[in-house]
Amino acid sequence: MFIFRLWRIAVRDLGRNRRRSALTLIAVMMGLALVITLHGFEMGAIQGSIQNNIRVQTGHVQVRGESYDEDKVSLKWEDLLEDPLALAAQAQTLAEVRAAAPVLWAGGILVTVEESVGVRVFGIDPPSEMAAPYREGLVAGEFLAPDDRGGVLIGQRLAKSLGLTVGDDVSLLINTSGEQPDEATFRIRGLYDTGIPGFDEATIFLPLAKAQAFTRVGERASAVVVLLHDQEDADTVAAALGAPGLDVMTWRDLNQLMVEGMNAAMGFLYMIYLIVLAVVAVVVANTLLMSVFERTREMGILASLGMKGRQIMAMFLMESATLGAIGVFLGVLLGSLGVYYLATEGLYLGDMSASVASADIAYGETMYAAFQWSDTAVLAVVCWIIMLLASLYPAWFATRKEPIDALRAL
Repeated sequence: MFIFRLWRIAVRDLGRNRRRSALTLIAVMMGLALVITLHGFEMGAIQGSIQNNIRVQTGHVQVRGESYDEDKVSLKWEDLLEDPLALAAQAQTLAEVRAAAPVLWAGGILVTVEESVGVRVFGIDPPSEMAAPYREGLVAGEFLAPDDRGGVLIGQRLAKSLGLTVGDDVSLLINTSGEQPDEATFRIRGLYDTGIPGFDEATIFLPLAKAQAFTRVGERASAVVVLLHDQEDADTVAAALGAPGLDVMTWRDLNQLMVEGMNAAMGFLYMIYLIVLAVVAVVVANTLLMSVFERTREMGILASLGMKGRQIMAMFLMESATLGAIGVFLGVLLGSLGVYYLATEGLYLGDMSASVASADIAYGETMYAAFQWSDTAVLAVVCWIIMLLASLYPAWFATRKEPIDALRAL
């Protein structure tokens, strides 16, 4: 009952200087809302980048030859899968698998009359579901046919930078399984746009059969890419497809570098969060300290009537807790609205995305936030605790004056 009375006094004191209390509430609300919005946007960027990479490049599971060197984009027969179609068929028998198809990767140089640029060549099975992102992203011309021997699909951004369009002829110099590269002329069948500038500017597509013949690898492939109904089944599927001489990797392994880089960025953001919340804590401490100086005589009266120092301290802590609870609630509400807006509308980066992205980091032209209740709750509790800690000194300072000295004040 006495605690409730102390709380009533604390609430009443907050209303004495409404302007100062309101400004403090705004500081808490804006600080927490900023932290929640930044966190939601960063988490959305991480998750979105990984999902984009899974969608257009890695799949959920990949089966490769044990000796395959991804960095060198090896085309040696001993590094490639000898019977990729059989492996893809085996994967399709698993209930967790949505689609599986072989892919051949090679490095090449795309040459026009005036310019040349290094590209990554993807040999794909055009009718397969693995090629759906490129079919759906077709913006001009037509998609590749499985038996097309002279067509190529290139990104719209790459075509624009080279001054190319549908129907133009380009020369492609490509690595082969032998010691010497090979060169051939191809006609641009279509232009695609996956919404991932770093990927579109560096990747061109050939039908798998033509890519195999061009690189002289027979019917071999670099990998079998597998899509799942649920990405959490990746470990189960990887275990089922494992065999001697094969290297089976899940989406976590394939995106490990990206995740590590994003985690490093998150570490920097956590420092920013602490700085923002520390500024909020200083504002709260300043508010309570000013309140202590203004109410020195009142505290002397309370002390002379028998209120103990710890009770006076508790009263100021309740004042801070109440102010913090209201500010945190409003901050969570405003921050959630900010995350909701960025999750639905996104933040359009356009060419800026292309400047910071690469073929391996799948930033899209528009980045979206992701709301996570658990993270928001943790941030809210941390903010509230920091406010309580910031109020300890003003509350302690309020108990230091003797009643007679406090009564003489003011």
